[in-house]
Amino acid sequence: MNYQTLKGFRDLLPEETELWLWMEGIIRDLMRRYGFGELRLPCVEATELFTRGIGEGTDVVGKEMYSFLDRSDPPLSISLRPEMTAGAARAYVQYSIAQQQSVTRWYYVGPAFRYEQPQAGRYRQHSQFGVELIGSPRPEAEAEVLGLANDLLRDLGLSNYRLKINSLGMPQERTEFRSALVEFLRERSAQLSEDSRRRMEQNPLRVLDSKEEEDIEATVDAPSILEFLGEESRGHFQMVQQLLTAAKIPFEVDSRLVRGLDYYTRTVFEFVGGDLGAQNTLIGGGRYDNLIEEIGGKPAPAIGFGCGLDRLILSVQAANSGPQSAATVDAYIVALDDDARRWAVETAATLRRAGASVEFDLLGRSMKAQMREANRKGAVRAIIIGSNEMAAKVAQVKEMEANEQSEVPFDQLTDLITGKGKKEI
Repeated sequence: MNYQTLKGFRDLLPEETELWLWMEGIIRDLMRRYGFGELRLPCVEATELFTRGIGEGTDVVGKEMYSFLDRSDPPLSISLRPEMTAGAARAYVQYSIAQQQSVTRWYYVGPAFRYEQPQAGRYRQHSQFGVELIGSPRPEAEAEVLGLANDLLRDLGLSNYRLKINSLGMPQERTEFRSALVEFLRERSAQLSEDSRRRMEQNPLRVLDSKEEEDIEATVDAPSILEFLGEESRGHFQMVQQLLTAAKIPFEVDSRLVRGLDYYTRTVFEFVGGDLGAQNTLIGGGRYDNLIEEIGGKPAPAIGFGCGLDRLILSVQAANSGPQSAATVDAYIVALDDDARRWAVETAATLRRAGASVEFDLLGRSMKAQMREANRKGAVRAIIIGSNEMAAKVAQVKEMEANEQSEVPFDQLTDLITGKGKKEI
Protein backbone atom coordinates (compact mmCIF):
# COMPACT_ATOMS: atom_id res chain seq x y z
CA MET A 1 0.00 0.00 0.00
CA ASN A 2 1.20 3.49 -0.86
CA TYR A 3 0.73 5.38 2.41
CA GLN A 4 0.22 9.15 2.28
CA THR A 5 -0.89 11.85 4.70
CA LEU A 6 -4.62 11.98 5.42
CA LYS A 7 -6.79 14.68 3.87
CA GLY A 8 -6.26 17.97 5.67
CA PHE A 9 -2.98 16.88 7.30
CA ARG A 10 0.54 17.52 6.06
CA ASP A 11 4.24 17.06 6.72
CA LEU A 12 6.70 19.91 7.12
CA LEU A 13 10.07 18.93 5.67
CA PRO A 14 13.32 20.48 6.98
CA GLU A 15 13.46 22.89 4.03
CA GLU A 16 10.10 24.33 5.17
CA THR A 17 10.67 24.40 8.92
CA GLU A 18 13.37 27.07 8.66
CA LEU A 19 10.61 29.66 8.10
CA TRP A 20 8.54 28.22 10.95
CA LEU A 21 11.46 28.32 13.38
CA TRP A 22 12.14 31.93 12.40
CA MET A 23 8.52 32.88 13.09
CA GLU A 24 8.38 30.98 16.38
CA GLY A 25 11.58 32.75 17.46
CA ILE A 26 9.96 36.13 16.79
CA ILE A 27 6.88 35.06 18.77
CA ARG A 28 8.90 33.95 21.79
CA ASP A 29 11.00 37.12 21.79
CA LEU A 30 7.83 39.22 21.66
CA MET A 31 6.31 37.24 24.54
CA ARG A 32 9.43 37.86 26.60
CA ARG A 33 9.14 41.60 25.99
CA TYR A 34 5.50 41.60 27.07
CA GLY A 35 6.05 39.36 30.11
CA PHE A 36 3.95 36.38 28.95
CA GLY A 37 4.88 32.85 30.10
CA GLU A 38 4.46 29.77 27.90
CA LEU A 39 1.60 27.38 28.75
CA ARG A 40 1.73 23.85 27.31
CA LEU A 41 -1.64 22.12 27.24
CA PRO A 42 -2.68 18.54 26.39
CA CYS A 43 -4.07 17.94 22.90
CA VAL A 44 -7.05 16.04 24.35
CA GLU A 45 -9.66 17.34 26.80
CA ALA A 46 -13.10 16.24 27.99
CA THR A 47 -15.63 17.05 25.26
CA GLU A 48 -17.85 18.82 27.80
CA LEU A 49 -15.17 21.46 28.36
CA PHE A 50 -15.63 22.59 24.76
CA THR A 51 -19.42 22.20 24.60
CA ARG A 52 -19.84 24.31 27.75
CA GLY A 53 -17.12 26.81 26.98
CA ILE A 54 -17.41 27.30 23.21
CA GLY A 55 -21.15 26.63 22.87
CA GLU A 56 -23.14 23.73 21.44
CA GLY A 57 -24.66 25.91 18.72
CA THR A 58 -21.33 26.90 17.22
CA ASP A 59 -19.92 25.38 14.04
CA VAL A 60 -16.79 24.34 15.94
CA VAL A 61 -18.73 22.13 18.35
CA GLY A 62 -21.52 21.14 15.98
CA LYS A 63 -19.49 20.17 12.91
CA GLU A 64 -15.75 20.44 13.39
CA MET A 65 -14.62 18.56 16.52
CA TYR A 66 -12.83 15.22 16.52
CA SER A 67 -14.64 13.50 19.42
CA PHE A 68 -14.63 9.87 20.55
CA LEU A 69 -15.15 7.66 23.63
CA ASP A 70 -12.10 6.59 25.62
CA ARG A 71 -11.68 3.20 27.32
CA SER A 72 -12.66 4.25 30.83
CA ASP A 73 -15.62 2.68 32.63
CA PRO A 74 -18.02 4.32 32.09
CA PRO A 75 -16.60 5.68 28.81
CA LEU A 76 -15.80 9.40 28.73
CA SER A 77 -16.29 11.50 25.62
CA ILE A 78 -13.01 13.23 24.81
CA SER A 79 -12.02 15.53 21.95
CA LEU A 80 -8.91 16.71 20.17
CA ARG A 81 -8.71 20.39 21.04
CA PRO A 82 -10.26 22.61 18.33
CA GLU A 83 -8.85 25.72 20.07
CA MET A 84 -6.92 26.41 23.28
CA THR A 85 -8.72 29.12 25.23
CA ALA A 86 -11.04 26.61 26.90
CA GLY A 87 -8.03 24.51 27.96
CA ALA A 88 -6.24 27.57 29.31
CA ALA A 89 -9.34 28.49 31.33
CA ARG A 90 -9.50 24.93 32.67
CA ALA A 91 -5.84 25.11 33.74
CA TYR A 92 -6.44 28.50 35.39
CA VAL A 93 -9.21 26.96 37.52
CA GLN A 94 -7.53 23.61 38.14
CA TYR A 95 -4.33 25.12 39.56
CA SER A 96 -6.02 27.96 41.48
CA ILE A 97 -3.98 30.54 39.58
CA ALA A 98 -6.17 33.40 40.85
CA GLN A 99 -4.83 32.80 44.37
CA GLN A 100 -1.24 33.07 43.15
CA GLN A 101 -1.29 36.18 40.92
CA SER A 102 -3.68 39.05 40.29
CA VAL A 103 -3.05 39.21 36.54
CA THR A 104 -2.03 36.15 34.51
CA ARG A 105 -0.24 36.40 31.16
CA TRP A 106 -0.04 33.13 29.23
CA TYR A 107 0.77 32.20 25.66
CA TYR A 108 0.85 28.88 23.80
CA VAL A 109 2.03 27.44 20.51
CA GLY A 110 0.83 24.05 19.34
CA PRO A 111 -1.47 21.95 17.16
CA ALA A 112 -5.26 22.25 17.10
CA PHE A 113 -7.72 20.07 15.20
CA ARG A 114 -10.88 20.87 13.25
CA TYR A 115 -12.77 18.70 10.79
CA GLU A 116 -13.42 21.17 7.98
CA GLN A 117 -12.82 21.44 4.27
CA PRO A 118 -9.08 22.01 3.72
CA GLN A 119 -8.18 25.28 2.02
CA ALA A 120 -5.06 27.37 1.61
CA GLY A 121 -3.79 28.08 5.12
CA ARG A 122 -6.54 25.92 6.69
CA TYR A 123 -5.77 22.34 7.64
CA ARG A 124 -7.51 19.77 9.81
CA GLN A 125 -4.42 19.81 11.99
CA HIS A 126 -3.17 23.37 12.14
CA SER A 127 -0.66 25.19 14.31
CA GLN A 128 -2.07 27.81 16.62
CA PHE A 129 -0.46 30.61 18.58
CA GLY A 130 -2.50 32.43 21.17
CA VAL A 131 -2.36 34.58 24.29
CA GLU A 132 -4.61 34.87 27.33
CA LEU A 133 -4.55 37.82 29.74
CA ILE A 134 -6.67 36.95 32.78
CA GLY A 135 -7.59 39.14 35.74
CA SER A 136 -8.21 42.63 34.39
CA PRO A 137 -11.69 43.98 33.49
CA ARG A 138 -10.28 47.31 32.32
CA PRO A 139 -9.95 48.51 28.71
CA GLU A 140 -6.18 48.76 29.23
CA ALA A 141 -6.17 44.96 28.93
CA GLU A 142 -7.59 45.27 25.41
CA ALA A 143 -4.94 47.86 24.59
CA GLU A 144 -2.22 45.51 25.86
CA VAL A 145 -3.41 42.48 23.88
CA LEU A 146 -4.17 44.42 20.70
CA GLY A 147 -0.80 46.18 20.92
CA LEU A 148 0.90 42.80 21.24
CA ALA A 149 -0.94 41.41 18.19
CA ASN A 150 -0.10 44.50 16.17
CA ASP A 151 3.57 44.27 17.17
CA LEU A 152 3.63 40.62 16.12
CA LEU A 153 2.49 41.41 12.59
CA ARG A 154 4.96 44.29 12.38
CA ASP A 155 7.83 42.14 13.69
CA LEU A 156 7.03 39.60 10.97
CA GLY A 157 7.44 42.32 8.35
CA LEU A 158 3.73 42.59 7.48
CA SER A 159 1.99 45.88 6.71
CA ASN A 160 -0.97 45.03 4.47
CA TYR A 161 -3.58 44.37 7.16
CA ARG A 162 -6.43 46.11 9.00
CA LEU A 163 -7.67 45.89 12.58
CA LYS A 164 -11.46 45.59 12.94
CA ILE A 165 -13.12 45.88 16.36
CA ASN A 166 -16.63 45.62 17.74
CA SER A 167 -18.41 45.20 21.07
CA LEU A 168 -20.85 42.38 21.78
CA GLY A 169 -21.81 43.95 25.09
CA MET A 170 -22.70 41.98 28.20
CA PRO A 171 -24.91 38.84 28.13
CA GLN A 172 -28.21 40.67 28.71
CA GLU A 173 -27.44 43.22 26.00
CA ARG A 174 -26.44 40.45 23.65
CA THR A 175 -29.65 38.53 24.40
CA GLU A 176 -31.76 41.57 23.53
CA PHE A 177 -29.82 42.07 20.32
CA ARG A 178 -30.15 38.39 19.46
CA SER A 179 -33.94 38.55 19.75
CA ALA A 180 -34.10 41.59 17.48
CA LEU A 181 -31.74 39.98 14.97
CA VAL A 182 -33.71 36.70 14.85
CA GLU A 183 -36.93 38.62 14.18
CA PHE A 184 -35.16 40.52 11.40
CA LEU A 185 -33.73 37.34 9.85
CA ARG A 186 -37.02 35.43 9.95
CA GLU A 187 -38.60 38.10 7.79
CA ARG A 188 -35.82 37.56 5.22
CA SER A 189 -35.19 33.84 5.58
CA ALA A 190 -36.07 33.15 1.94
CA GLN A 191 -33.20 35.41 0.89
CA LEU A 192 -30.58 33.69 3.05
CA SER A 193 -28.21 30.88 2.16
CA GLU A 194 -28.92 27.37 3.45
CA ASP A 195 -26.17 27.69 6.09
CA SER A 196 -27.55 30.98 7.36
CA ARG A 197 -31.10 29.62 7.57
CA ARG A 198 -29.72 26.86 9.78
CA ARG A 199 -27.72 29.30 11.89
CA MET A 200 -30.63 31.71 12.17
CA GLU A 201 -32.12 29.85 15.16
CA GLN A 202 -29.02 28.30 16.75
CA ASN A 203 -26.36 30.98 16.34
CA PRO A 204 -27.92 33.97 14.54
CA LEU A 205 -24.97 36.32 15.10
CA ARG A 206 -22.93 34.18 12.73
CA VAL A 207 -25.23 35.13 9.85
CA LEU A 208 -23.72 38.62 10.03
CA ASP A 209 -20.28 37.06 9.51
CA SER A 210 -21.29 35.15 6.37
CA LYS A 211 -19.25 35.77 3.22
CA GLU A 212 -22.08 34.63 0.91
CA GLU A 213 -23.35 37.42 -1.35
CA GLU A 214 -27.03 36.67 -0.71
CA ASP A 215 -26.48 36.86 3.05
CA ILE A 216 -24.59 40.15 2.81
CA GLU A 217 -27.34 41.68 0.66
CA ALA A 218 -30.15 40.37 2.89
CA THR A 219 -28.59 41.74 6.09
CA VAL A 220 -27.27 45.08 4.86
CA ASP A 221 -29.81 46.93 7.05
CA ALA A 222 -29.75 44.47 9.97
CA PRO A 223 -29.89 45.93 13.49
CA SER A 224 -26.51 46.81 15.01
CA ILE A 225 -25.28 45.38 18.30
CA LEU A 226 -23.94 48.84 19.13
CA GLU A 227 -27.52 50.12 19.39
CA PHE A 228 -28.15 47.70 22.27
CA LEU A 229 -25.15 48.56 24.44
CA GLY A 230 -25.81 49.96 27.90
CA GLU A 231 -23.94 52.93 29.31
CA GLU A 232 -21.19 50.84 30.92
CA SER A 233 -20.50 48.74 27.84
CA ARG A 234 -20.58 51.80 25.59
CA GLY A 235 -18.13 53.64 27.84
CA HIS A 236 -15.79 50.63 27.94
CA PHE A 237 -15.78 50.36 24.15
CA GLN A 238 -15.15 54.09 23.72
CA MET A 239 -12.18 53.88 26.10
CA VAL A 240 -10.74 50.97 24.12
CA GLN A 241 -10.88 53.13 20.99
CA GLN A 242 -9.22 56.06 22.77
CA LEU A 243 -6.39 53.84 24.01
CA LEU A 244 -5.79 52.40 20.53
CA THR A 245 -5.65 55.92 19.14
CA ALA A 246 -3.17 56.92 21.86
CA ALA A 247 -1.01 53.90 20.97
CA LYS A 248 -1.16 54.89 17.27
CA ILE A 249 -2.79 51.59 16.27
CA PRO A 250 -5.17 52.20 13.32
CA PHE A 251 -8.55 50.47 13.57
CA GLU A 252 -12.07 50.51 12.19
CA VAL A 253 -15.31 49.74 14.02
CA ASP A 254 -17.26 46.94 12.30
CA SER A 255 -20.65 46.33 13.89
CA ARG A 256 -21.01 43.07 11.89
CA LEU A 257 -17.96 41.51 13.50
CA VAL A 258 -19.18 38.80 15.89
CA ARG A 259 -16.57 35.98 15.96
CA GLY A 260 -17.74 32.35 16.07
CA LEU A 261 -17.54 31.30 19.72
CA ASP A 262 -20.21 31.79 22.37
CA TYR A 263 -17.88 32.81 25.21
CA TYR A 264 -17.06 36.30 23.88
CA THR A 265 -18.30 39.41 25.73
CA ARG A 266 -17.71 43.08 25.05
CA THR A 267 -14.70 43.67 22.80
CA VAL A 268 -14.06 41.37 19.83
CA PHE A 269 -11.50 41.97 17.10
CA GLU A 270 -9.85 40.66 13.98
CA PHE A 271 -6.66 41.55 12.13
CA VAL A 272 -7.50 41.03 8.47
CA GLY A 273 -4.81 40.58 5.82
CA GLY A 274 -4.97 41.97 2.32
CA ASP A 275 -3.06 39.24 0.48
CA LEU A 276 -5.04 36.05 1.15
CA GLY A 277 -8.44 36.36 -0.56
CA ALA A 278 -11.61 35.36 1.32
CA GLN A 279 -9.86 33.44 4.11
CA ASN A 280 -8.04 36.52 5.33
CA THR A 281 -8.28 36.61 9.14
CA LEU A 282 -4.75 36.62 10.54
CA ILE A 283 -5.55 37.08 14.24
CA GLY A 284 -8.92 36.93 15.97
CA GLY A 285 -10.07 37.17 19.55
CA GLY A 286 -11.82 39.16 22.20
CA ARG A 287 -12.87 39.45 25.81
CA TYR A 288 -14.46 36.47 27.59
CA ASP A 289 -15.33 37.65 31.09
CA ASN A 290 -17.74 34.78 31.89
CA LEU A 291 -15.91 31.70 30.56
CA ILE A 292 -13.92 30.85 33.69
CA GLU A 293 -17.04 31.02 35.87
CA GLU A 294 -18.93 29.00 33.26
CA ILE A 295 -16.52 26.05 33.61
CA GLY A 296 -16.59 26.07 37.40
CA GLY A 297 -14.14 28.75 38.56
CA LYS A 298 -14.69 32.00 40.37
CA PRO A 299 -15.51 34.96 38.11
CA ALA A 300 -12.38 36.24 36.34
CA PRO A 301 -12.32 38.76 33.48
CA ALA A 302 -10.11 37.76 30.56
CA ILE A 303 -9.14 38.62 27.02
CA GLY A 304 -7.08 36.81 24.42
CA PHE A 305 -6.65 35.85 20.78
CA GLY A 306 -5.81 32.93 18.55
CA CYS A 307 -3.69 32.99 15.44
CA GLY A 308 -3.36 30.25 12.82
CA LEU A 309 0.34 30.05 12.04
CA ASP A 310 -0.27 28.20 8.75
CA ARG A 311 -2.17 31.20 7.43
CA LEU A 312 0.35 33.62 8.90
CA ILE A 313 3.12 31.79 7.04
CA LEU A 314 1.25 32.41 3.76
CA SER A 315 1.09 36.12 4.57
CA VAL A 316 4.80 36.24 5.33
CA GLN A 317 5.55 34.49 2.03
CA ALA A 318 3.22 36.81 0.10
CA ALA A 319 4.96 39.82 1.63
CA ASN A 320 8.40 38.27 0.98
CA SER A 321 9.31 39.17 4.55
CA GLY A 322 10.74 35.90 5.84
CA PRO A 323 14.36 35.28 6.82
CA GLN A 324 16.98 35.75 4.15
CA SER A 325 18.59 32.50 3.08
CA ALA A 326 21.76 31.98 5.07
CA ALA A 327 24.48 29.35 5.20
CA THR A 328 23.55 26.55 7.55
CA VAL A 329 26.94 24.82 7.57
CA ASP A 330 30.06 26.50 8.95
CA ALA A 331 32.37 23.88 7.48
CA TYR A 332 32.16 20.84 5.24
CA ILE A 333 35.06 18.38 5.58
CA VAL A 334 36.17 16.85 2.28
CA ALA A 335 38.08 13.66 3.13
CA LEU A 336 40.03 11.92 0.36
CA ASP A 337 41.07 8.58 1.92
CA ASP A 338 40.42 6.32 4.91
CA ASP A 339 42.88 8.08 7.25
CA ALA A 340 41.36 11.42 6.32
CA ARG A 341 37.85 10.07 6.96
CA ARG A 342 38.84 8.97 10.48
CA TRP A 343 40.30 12.45 11.02
CA ALA A 344 37.05 13.97 9.72
CA VAL A 345 34.99 12.11 12.33
CA GLU A 346 37.30 13.23 15.15
CA THR A 347 37.57 16.84 13.94
CA ALA A 348 33.84 17.22 13.29
CA ALA A 349 33.17 16.14 16.89
CA THR A 350 35.69 18.70 18.20
CA LEU A 351 34.28 21.54 16.09
CA ARG A 352 30.67 20.73 16.97
CA ARG A 353 31.49 20.74 20.68
CA ALA A 354 32.99 24.18 20.15
CA GLY A 355 29.67 25.37 18.68
CA ALA A 356 30.25 25.06 14.92
CA SER A 357 27.92 23.48 12.37
CA VAL A 358 29.92 20.81 10.55
CA GLU A 359 29.15 18.06 8.04
CA PHE A 360 31.28 15.56 6.17
CA ASP A 361 30.83 12.95 3.46
CA LEU A 362 29.22 9.64 4.47
CA LEU A 363 29.29 7.92 1.07
CA GLY A 364 33.00 7.75 0.17
CA ARG A 365 32.50 9.98 -2.86
CA SER A 366 35.09 11.68 -5.03
CA MET A 367 36.53 15.08 -4.13
CA LYS A 368 34.50 16.69 -6.93
CA ALA A 369 31.25 15.19 -5.64
CA GLN A 370 32.05 16.24 -2.07
CA MET A 371 32.73 19.82 -3.17
CA ARG A 372 29.39 19.88 -4.98
CA GLU A 373 27.73 18.76 -1.76
CA ALA A 374 29.53 21.50 0.20
CA ASN A 375 28.12 24.04 -2.27
CA ARG A 376 24.64 22.54 -2.05
CA LYS A 377 24.73 22.79 1.75
CA GLY A 378 25.74 26.45 1.59
CA ALA A 379 28.94 25.76 3.53
CA VAL A 380 31.00 28.80 4.47
CA ARG A 381 34.24 26.82 4.19
CA ALA A 382 35.40 23.48 2.85
CA ILE A 383 38.18 21.70 4.81
CA ILE A 384 40.05 19.45 2.39
CA ILE A 385 42.12 16.59 3.82
CA GLY A 386 44.21 13.99 2.02
CA SER A 387 47.39 12.03 2.72
CA ASN A 388 49.66 15.06 2.20
CA GLU A 389 47.63 17.17 4.63
CA MET A 390 47.61 14.39 7.23
CA ALA A 391 51.39 14.10 7.02
CA ALA A 392 51.94 17.86 7.33
CA LYS A 393 49.15 18.34 9.93
CA VAL A 394 47.66 21.18 7.90
CA ALA A 395 44.27 21.46 6.21
CA GLN A 396 43.45 23.06 2.91
CA VAL A 397 40.66 25.52 3.81
CA LYS A 398 38.63 26.96 0.97
CA GLU A 399 36.50 30.09 1.49
CA MET A 400 33.54 29.08 -0.66
CA GLU A 401 32.10 32.50 -1.52
CA ALA A 402 35.47 34.16 -2.19
CA ASN A 403 36.85 31.01 -3.91
CA GLU A 404 40.15 31.45 -2.06
CA GLN A 405 42.15 28.64 -0.48
CA SER A 406 45.01 28.47 2.06
CA GLU A 407 46.73 26.08 4.47
CA VAL A 408 45.69 26.15 8.13
CA PRO A 409 47.48 24.11 10.83
CA PHE A 410 45.25 21.57 12.57
CA ASP A 411 45.61 23.32 15.94
CA GLN A 412 44.22 26.59 14.49
CA LEU A 413 41.14 25.13 12.82
CA THR A 414 38.78 25.40 15.79
CA ASP A 415 39.48 29.10 16.31
CA LEU A 416 39.09 29.78 12.60
CA ILE A 417 35.83 27.88 12.10
CA THR A 418 34.19 29.20 15.27
CA GLY A 419 35.26 32.79 14.51
CA LYS A 420 37.70 33.11 17.42
CA GLY A 421 40.66 33.50 15.13
CA LYS A 422 41.34 35.03 11.72
CA LYS A 423 43.23 33.53 8.82
CA GLU A 424 45.61 35.49 6.65
CA ILE A 425 45.17 34.82 2.95
